Amino acid sequence: MSEPIQVPTADAAQLQRLQWLRAELHRHAHQYYVLDAPLLPDAEFDRLFVELQHLEARFPTLVTADSPTQRVGGKPLEQFESVRHRVPMLSIRTETDTEASGALHFDARVRRELGLSVDDPALEYVAEPKFDGLAMSLRYENGILQQAATRGDGEFGEDVTRNIRTIGQIPLRLPSGVPAVLEVRGEVYMRRDDFEALNASQREKIAGGARLEKTFVNPRNAAAGAVRQLDPAVAAKRPLSFFAYGLGDLTQRPEGKLWFTTHMQMLQQLRQWGLPVCKLVAIAQGADALVAYHARIGAQRDSLGFDIDGVVYKVNDLALQQRLGFVTREPRWAVAHKYPAQEQMTTVLEIDVQVGRTGKLTPVAKLAPVFVGGVTVTNATLHNEDEARRKDVRVGDAVVVRRAGDVIPEVVSVLLERRAEGAQPFSMPRICPVCGSVAVREEGEADYRCSGGLFCSAQRKQAILHFAQRRAVEVDGLGEKLVDQLVDAGLVRTLPDLYRLGLTSLTALERMADKSASNLLQALLDSRQTTLPRFLFGLGIRHVGEATAKALARHFGTLDAIMDGSEESLLQVADVGPIVAQSIRTFFDQAHNREVVEQLRGCGVTWTEGPPQASARAPLAGKTFVITGTLPTMGREDAKALIEAAGGKVAGSVSKKTHYLVAGAEAGSKLDKARELGVAVLDESGLKELLSGST
Repeated sequence: MSEPIQVPTADAAQLQRLQWLRAELHRHAHQYYVLDAPLLPDAEFDRLFVELQHLEARFPTLVTADSPTQRVGGKPLEQFESVRHRVPMLSIRTETDTEASGALHFDARVRRELGLSVDDPALEYVAEPKFDGLAMSLRYENGILQQAATRGDGEFGEDVTRNIRTIGQIPLRLPSGVPAVLEVRGEVYMRRDDFEALNASQREKIAGGARLEKTFVNPRNAAAGAVRQLDPAVAAKRPLSFFAYGLGDLTQRPEGKLWFTTHMQMLQQLRQWGLPVCKLVAIAQGADALVAYHARIGAQRDSLGFDIDGVVYKVNDLALQQRLGFVTREPRWAVAHKYPAQEQMTTVLEIDVQVGRTGKLTPVAKLAPVFVGGVTVTNATLHNEDEARRKDVRVGDAVVVRRAGDVIPEVVSVLLERRAEGAQPFSMPRICPVCGSVAVREEGEADYRCSGGLFCSAQRKQAILHFAQRRAVEVDGLGEKLVDQLVDAGLVRTLPDLYRLGLTSLTALERMADKSASNLLQALLDSRQTTLPRFLFGLGIRHVGEATAKALARHFGTLDAIMDGSEESLLQVADVGPIVAQSIRTFFDQAHNREVVEQLRGCGVTWTEGPPQASARAPLAGKTFVITGTLPTMGREDAKALIEAAGGKVAGSVSKKTHYLVAGAEAGSKLDKARELGVAVLDESGLKELLSGST
């Protein structure tokens, strides 16, 4: 007599964990499927689900009929009529091994189920992207779309026909010759560009005081919310798309013939009947082809127009699919092979403020390390003060972090239910954390910027490059690589240090021979003799470009007069408005900026100064020009100089604010844009007439 099988018994802690997992998964499934308000990223939900599967596999007597592992999804919303699926909409197994081995394991499992040996030929599969949207069933009767239903719990879904009819990609009528009953299974999703446009529109409405509007976390969330709108007029305003990938109920041919014998034939037939099928679907012969497909689509993932979180493999032969059958809630003949999750949950340890090369202050969340998007992430940008406040990120918060490819990781949302009491809202500092200068946020801008451009070490390299460029004081040969070397070696901390460099210190740098060092020193010596507009432009004062620098020099005559000028006196200068005047005043109010200017003068940087020029109104004052193409007798820089000397402003692109386009030979898209907007177009002779004041 054989010994009775010993069934393992769970201890109290294991039983408590199992019960907690079930309750937690039920709660989050309800939030995700029914309320469209997910509290966890998909990867975290999957992790909890797999843990429950492992516990139930270890203690099979504890498996209950209402366990999340025994069902497909959540219940339908009460506001929609319930629909019973004639053929259940079952989900497929998820392979969370994101490496190549995930595909190899699936192929080995299928071959084992079919009793194939290593000598048998490779199996043929269909491989397709795993769309991140909302599963949908479209029922056509005699070629007419009669009903659209969500997956729901797999047996019962929600009737969302009125909303689905608003999706232009979904045909309302199919061509003749289709089955009397054809139930198409697929995915409703939102393209990334449509999602960004929708959120931009939502933000505008919120800014306008629309209290009920909100922005969406991701395209899937936005698509689900659109499908479940009770008012189809609202759903019609949400840009949705659809891909078909399978069938449910189907009337067979009277003569007993099959409509198709393979999954790929079925997809091709659906495409011929006018249903959208993803072009990335492909045949894969054997495990190696599955691995290659997973890698190929993974490489394209971030450039696709829609979100995916993996790929799906299906046995192509429908007879083999039937032979393999199902296990509990999943077909044996298919699997979803995931990629590294682009969203994960972690904790905000602190919020730092970083200062960029141009002085922009950016709040950055310091995170407990988390593996997301294929790398370990410890920082996530909060972009600016408005964005940080909108998301209400606080130190200690549990947050969802997203990273897609090379995109900088960002905080997607905060799990408010996990927030600790007493967590304080974030407040952007009004002082630069690097140099202590005043941080300024100008009217109409989202960003705070450090005003200590000449002093702030975070902006050091950018300040040097701007000062040394050809249109400023012009230090020939001082490019980005050399500036990196000088700053990184500690030879240059502020602009005056450039003029204190010696031959010995320069030749000590990598790849800097005596000749190159001597040439740089000569270029620095030559740059000491400049002009007031060039020097003023070279200081890098925000909003002070070449034209404004020239206007300031003409109006005031001397640098001291500009540095000491009040906002009121600055506003008397052509091309200087309130924002520019405030920027100039803020810059020169910083003592260390004035100190750098005085040190540059002490190093011999000089220019010719004189009395203010007559303030007679220039013929082109207040006019904006754009120059394009090749002019017959003058270069673009010459034309620009003449326009600016006459009080005009030269911009780089054509807009409604452009007064004139100066067009030469081979003028391209700018000329087309000017004609489209009704902007006056001048040739070189027309510009000269305008400059003379004769027109």
